[in-house]
Amino acid sequence: MGKDNFDGKRWESGGNISLDHAHCQNKLSTGFQILNKLDGLGVQYRLHSAAHRKAVQTEFRSPFRRIPPMLRAVLLSSVLMSPLVVSSFLVTNSNAASPPNLLIIQTDEHNFRTLGCYRETLTKDQALIWGEDAVVETPAIDSIAARGAICTSFYATSPVCTPSRASFFSGRYPQNTGSFQNDRPLNNDVVTFAEVLRRDGYATGYAGKWHLDGPGKPQWAPERKFGFSDNRFMFNRGHWKKFELTDQGPRVGATSKNGQPNYDLAGADEKTFSTDWLADRAIDFIREHADEPFCYHLSLPDPHGPNTVRSPYDDMYMNRVIRAPMTFSMSKDNPKWASASGKNSVGKFSAESMARYFGMVSCIDDNIGQILATLDELKLIDNTIIVMTSDHGDLCYEHGRLNKGNAYEGSAKIPMIIAAPGLIPAGTRVDQALGTVDFAPTILSLMGKSIPKEVEGRDATELFKSNKTSKWDDITFLRAATNSRAWVAAVTDRYKLVVSVSDVPWLFDLESDPDELKNHCETPKNAAVVARLSKALLKYGVDSNDPQLSDGPLVDQLKSLSGTLAK
Repeated sequence: MGKDNFDGKRWESGGNISLDHAHCQNKLSTGFQILNKLDGLGVQYRLHSAAHRKAVQTEFRSPFRRIPPMLRAVLLSSVLMSPLVVSSFLVTNSNAASPPNLLIIQTDEHNFRTLGCYRETLTKDQALIWGEDAVVETPAIDSIAARGAICTSFYATSPVCTPSRASFFSGRYPQNTGSFQNDRPLNNDVVTFAEVLRRDGYATGYAGKWHLDGPGKPQWAPERKFGFSDNRFMFNRGHWKKFELTDQGPRVGATSKNGQPNYDLAGADEKTFSTDWLADRAIDFIREHADEPFCYHLSLPDPHGPNTVRSPYDDMYMNRVIRAPMTFSMSKDNPKWASASGKNSVGKFSAESMARYFGMVSCIDDNIGQILATLDELKLIDNTIIVMTSDHGDLCYEHGRLNKGNAYEGSAKIPMIIAAPGLIPAGTRVDQALGTVDFAPTILSLMGKSIPKEVEGRDATELFKSNKTSKWDDITFLRAATNSRAWVAAVTDRYKLVVSVSDVPWLFDLESDPDELKNHCETPKNAAVVARLSKALLKYGVDSNDPQLSDGPLVDQLKSLSGTLAK
């Protein structure tokens, strides 16, 4: 271990050093000698005091930018004989890497096929369901996948906004969070991954749609923060297209004749359009907290409808040949839980609507590119875990339907891309089935943090680090966004079993029937698969206290399928 002495103090690599006000308060030259000494040791530092970490940051433009801002402030103010009074503080020299930052970019209602990196995992007919010309290039998002891992079977635990987000942030099944359906507030006792990081000294923040605080709309900066300390730019609900920053805080920039906020574009441009505006807030936060560990969640309301976007993205795909998916005209054969005449069914295909959906995705990707460039400029790209995901999918006319809410792939399967240099090997592909309920325990474990005891999701860290599968049970569970009996599903990388109160059990074989057109439940060779998934669902119902599986028709179906029906 390297050792040195400075003004009678011993500096020791790998040890601790205390600097107090009196030690620093000498001459200006002494302050610079201290800075030079800290820089010369070439080690990482962190302040143990939360008060110091939250103090006003002083910009000290010097070769010592990596020294935490409060330390720079104390040293500079001390040597200038300012009246600032500081208590002693501790700087730790650990010769270890700085704690990784965490940046999460979450879109809303996003079909995975619009991302280049996902199309590369699919056969041509599955990648190009809207036609060979209907392709969105997403170089920024693809670059995140290239630097880390892409999950090919990642699902919204409940494919609707509120319950999916509840499971994502908490690692608990929606029925155990209070937010089992849209507009239901999260229970006060829920501990999110952001709260774990906040308690550990991370600067935390959030911009964009939250949808976990009840029916309020837009409801800026909800009082309950759930670990996101800077939630000034968090709004509870809505798919607004234009934002403004005023002296009174943020507001929706489009209003109706009676002054109520609405979803109009209202001339939104590259500074005020929702995606651009929110991405700028993320960039501001990253710059402000570049010298300390941070966790920031950017929740973009697009490409959820209404399908409108600012210029030039509004016309970017209008000249493309965009056709209806093959399954659009086959909706009469849908299972009853996704009826062609039910909610979100649609009888007419709109190429124009899809063109604007694609435009929203391009706008998102361009803004993600700006965020990545900022991280690179600040030399944070290699010490920041970057997550790109969505809360649920959008069928985009598959099976004659729009939006979400059912177990079809376009509705329930979502992007999950994680780049974590030094933790996840570049080019990793995770094919095992995972759900939003698994995110919180996995990301906390990946960052070396403790997982709250209430968490029900699985820690999939080893799948990302080494793709070990020997003890991994490749099943994730989905449920309708209700506590009344409706439908539940068990999903693997290949099979999907859906049991409902409205239809017979359905088994999809995603390998032989990726369009999900046939019910394979009665195929004799699938009997063992059906029995295994049925037993897994019964166990899930008990373990997770799912009201949909507290006796009744769904349990009866599963017992019959699993061969455990009481004689």
